[in-house]
Amino acid sequence: MRELLQSSLDSDTILAAQRLIGHLLVRVDGLGRRRSGRIVETEAYTQSDPSSHSYRGPSARNAPMFEAPGVAYVYLIYGVHHCLNVATAPRGTGEAVLIRALEPVEGIDAMKETRSVADTAALCSGPGKLCQALEIDRSFNGTYLLDPTSELRIEPGSYRPPVQLESTVRIGLSIPQSERLRFVEQGSRFQSRGRVSRSAVTPAGRRR
Repeated sequence: MRELLQSSLDSDTILAAQRLIGHLLVRVDGLGRRRSGRIVETEAYTQSDPSSHSYRGPSARNAPMFEAPGVAYVYLIYGVHHCLNVATAPRGTGEAVLIRALEPVEGIDAMKETRSVADTAALCSGPGKLCQALEIDRSFNGTYLLDPTSELRIEPGSYRPPVQLESTVRIGLSIPQSERLRFVEQGSRFQSRGRVSRSAVTPAGRRR
C-alpha cells in the first residue's frame, strides 16, 4: 500500500490530487499520541500555473516544491495560518497538492481543545484549520511525509468502496480560473466552507 501511495504522488499532479483523497494525514506528538484525518479535499498546483508559488522558479521559500514527491511544503498566509502541501512532481519540477480538508479520525478531543471548536465537522474544514487542529507549522517544512517514522506523515487509507469525487475551480484565488483543480469527496460534510456555485461543480470520477 505504501508503494502504491508513493506511485500516486510520483505522477501527474492533477491525478495525484485526486488519488490523495481517502488517505490519512497523521500527526504524532512526542508522547506517541496520534491525531489524524482522512483527506477529503485537495487542490493541484502545477509549475505552469500563475497562482502557484513555483511559477517564477525555485526560491528559498518554495524549495520543497522542487524536492522529491512526498516532501511537505508548509507556508504561512496572512501571517497567521499555516498551509500544508505535498510535492508531487519529479525532483526539479515545482508542483504540489494543497491539503484543504480532513475528516477527523483520531485525537478528535485534542483537536477540539486546540481549536476551541465543538463541531467535529468544522475542525479541519480548511487548510489553516487542519494545520491548527493537528499542530502543523513551519517546523515540518521539508519533512518527507511517506516516512513511517515521521511525526507528520501520510498513511494509506483503510479500505472503503471507491470514492466519488467532484471537481471545482479552486477557492480564494484572485486570478481568473477556468480549470477545475479542486477535488472533493462527494457529499463530505467535512469539506472546506468556501463558496462554490453548484454550476461550477462536476463529477471527477473515482479515485483509483
